[in-house]
Parts: sequence; C-alpha cells; structure tokens
Amino acid sequence: MSRRPLRARLAFGLLAATSSAILLTGCISNTPVDEGNGDTGPVATSDNDASGDNVVIGFSAPAADHGWMGAITKAAQAEADKYDDVELRVAEGTNDVSLQISQIETFINDGVDAIVILPFDGAALTEIATEAMEAGITVVNVDREFSSPFAARTTVLGDNYGMGVSAGTYICEELGGNADAVVAEIAGIDSLPLTQDRSQGFSDALSGCGLEVSNRVAGDFTVQGGEQAAANLLQAAPQIDAIWNHDDDQGVGVLAAIDSANRDEFFLVGGAGSANMMREIESGDSVVQATVIYPATQAADGIKLARLIEQNKTMSDTASLGVPHLVQLFAPVVTADNVDEYLPSAFES
Repeated sequence: MSRRPLRARLAFGLLAATSSAILLTGCISNTPVDEGNGDTGPVATSDNDASGDNVVIGFSAPAADHGWMGAITKAAQAEADKYDDVELRVAEGTNDVSLQISQIETFINDGVDAIVILPFDGAALTEIATEAMEAGITVVNVDREFSSPFAARTTVLGDNYGMGVSAGTYICEELGGNADAVVAEIAGIDSLPLTQDRSQGFSDALSGCGLEVSNRVAGDFTVQGGEQAAANLLQAAPQIDAIWNHDDDQGVGVLAAIDSANRDEFFLVGGAGSANMMREIESGDSVVQATVIYPATQAADGIKLARLIEQNKTMSDTASLGVPHLVQLFAPVVTADNVDEYLPSAFES
C-alpha cells in the first residue's frame, strides 16, 4: 500500500469530513427500505463490501475486564472476519499504558496498513499514534480521544453528553411535568471526562422540563461499586421517582442493592445497553424501564472505516469523497417498545 505524508493524509481526511459529525448506528453500507418498486427486501446501493486490496489492520484495546469492553474487541474481530481482504492482528488487551504503547510500536515495525486503537489513556497514546501516522499508517482512534488532531486519520466516538440528554429527556417525558419529582443519579467515575459529560447532558435535559438531580452518588463502573453507591443513595433518599444509572455493568450491583432494600417506587434508566438490562425491560416487572445505548460497535466501525480508507473508498451515505475525520454515534433510548430491535446485538454484563 502507498504511504502518504502525514499532513497530506490529514488534509485529505479533513476535506472529506462533513461540517458536523456523521451519526451512525452501526454499518456503513446502505440497506434502504423498499419504496414501492416491486422489491420485497433491502437493496444494497454500494459495493463497499466487495473484495478489494488486502488490508492488514492492527488492533489494540484495554483489557476486557468490563462487559462493554469485552464486547468492543469481540465486535471488532467479528467485523474483520466478514472480509476476505482484511487481516486483523489483535494485541492482548491491557490496562498498562506502557504495554499498549509497545503494542503500537510493534505494529509500526511490522508495517501494518492501519491501526485501530481504543486507548486506555488517549493523551498517553497520542505520541505513539502520531508516530504511526508519520510512518504512513492509517490510525483510527476509538472512544477515547487523542490530544492532537495529527494522531489519527479518523476518530469514532460514542456520545457521552448525548447519553445524558437522552436519559434526561426520557425521564422528563415519563414524569409528565411533575415539578416535585425526585430524580436521582448514579454516575460512574467522577474524575473521568466521560462521566462529567454524561452528568452535564443529564442536568441540561432535566432543566428543560423544570427538574433537577435531587440525589447523586458515584460508583466506579464495577458491580461492587454500583451496589455500594446504590445502597448509599437508597439510604439517603427515602422517596425517589426516577434514577439514571450511567453504566449497565455497574447496574448489576445497583439492582442488587435495590432488591436488598426492597424498593420499587421508582423507575430506573440504565446506560450503555447491556443484554441483561434489556431483559429486565422486556420482562415488564422490573424497575428497569429503559437504557441508553453507548455502542459497543465503535471498534467494529473503526475496522470498517480503516478498510475503506486504505482501499480509497467513500462512505456510501455521503456525497463527499472519502471517510469523515470524525464519526460520532447516536445514543438512542431502548424501551419495551423497541427492545426486540436492540437485544440481539447487546453485550452481556
């Protein structure tokens, strides 16, 4: 594969980018609904999935010590397996920044065509990602942003602020303008920007209907942390109307605490979109009434986009040439009305 200089590659990417982030829900190729032309099923309008030049992609992500993170790597591998022109080299998941840097150095030395990285720490991986770009390797950054625009050709992000907005909007709709409603929040790790973004979006959405967070606690994205945080919340608040829990993995512990406290006067909205929370929604007899998706397909999208970039293809739903510089995914709300659509592809906590 040809190696373009870093600035030329970035210029091409920025020219190809749309003026705002492209909203995706998963796949890149089209499957439009029938418009009365006699066809009875989806019609592909792009040949992007047709075999092309072989592409060797290195993939590195944190350790799969969390249901969502495990699903990230699994989905990336499954996406690569769909293509006979993609060779995916998966580095062992690690929460050691130095080891992840070493993995990227190995990919650079091996001369891979592209690297898809979900960094344990975006700032710490920025320098080595920039080195990869300067070596002519396409870098796709996933979920946790680098601190320099020169470190990646394309970045795929979830929408943390949008998660909060979606959760807050849903709660506003459900509480029907009850200005006295007690809304609680169980956050993740407060020091993380993603947690701060989720909380800000939640607060902003609630303010639109005259509500605010009455009680707030923070967990740590673990089952144990979620259980302890929820126990503290329930002890402090004798009456609650709605709870938003930022993370469905820690939600397993949250539900355990709710069960132990024998509380059910409220409804709960989850975060991330795990299969077990969706089954709670589906059952109809749980306090869990909804969950907000934070896609575990981000790295799979990264694989797909890296392949398109290396094969000089264009996303089929854009008029502009090339692949956008930034792709931000939507944060839809899953309820009993649409859970059947999302459950088959959900991750297990």
